Amino acid sequence: MTIKKYIPNIITSLNLISGLIAITLIFDKNFLMAGVLIVIAAVFDFLDGMAARLLDARSEFGKQLDSLADVVSFGVAPGLLIFQMISIHCAGSCNILEKSGIAPYFALLIPLCAALRLAKFNIDIRQEEHFIGLPTPANALFFASVPLVIFLQPDLFSIIPLDFMTVFFSNTRVLAMLAVFFSYLMISDFQLFSMKFKTMSWKGNEARYIFIILSVLLVILFSLSAVPLIILSYLILSMGFQKKI
Repeated sequence: MTIKKYIPNIITSLNLISGLIAITLIFDKNFLMAGVLIVIAAVFDFLDGMAARLLDARSEFGKQLDSLADVVSFGVAPGLLIFQMISIHCAGSCNILEKSGIAPYFALLIPLCAALRLAKFNIDIRQEEHFIGLPTPANALFFASVPLVIFLQPDLFSIIPLDFMTVFFSNTRVLAMLAVFFSYLMISDFQLFSMKFKTMSWKGNEARYIFIILSVLLVILFSLSAVPLIILSYLILSMGFQKKI
């Protein structure tokens, strides 16, 4: 076996390492850098698939390694991130769910449903051209954006400020509900378009091109606050193009 066959698996391992480092940072309550590491893991996840296709280095081993890495980086890491953030904000609360310490445990649905989602993806032949259920990297990017919006957005320039999002994501009940909602989306039968282009023509790729254009516009307008809005637009566009997926 030539060295090029190992390249995708090396990149997948970097995804896994990024997720593991994110977890250690979460235990140190460094939520900002943990969010950054989850984003980096998502970049490696994109690159390993690209490398496997370009180098014609797909393998069953690589497929399984990718799923295991994704469980850690896009399941356990974002789940623990939201668990810890809810736990901290629950301190001193008079709300029964928060005072009793129950609220943070809703975040553990994230790694559970991520594992179920990945297991389903590995055996579901219907997901060649589209996804059934929210992909785990998209779910992880949404939750990784939470500390980025809270800690970085106030210091960044945006054409249209969304100051309310900092308060929104600092609310423990909101985070708990989002954890439940996105966990459900991962294991649901909701169909979402993939970003795989068979051709570069507009016909058949309408949803993909609209999503790319919309994502760029959102970043220009809202800076970091655009990330959760991009994930939301992905869901809405998938609903709008259901019959074409």
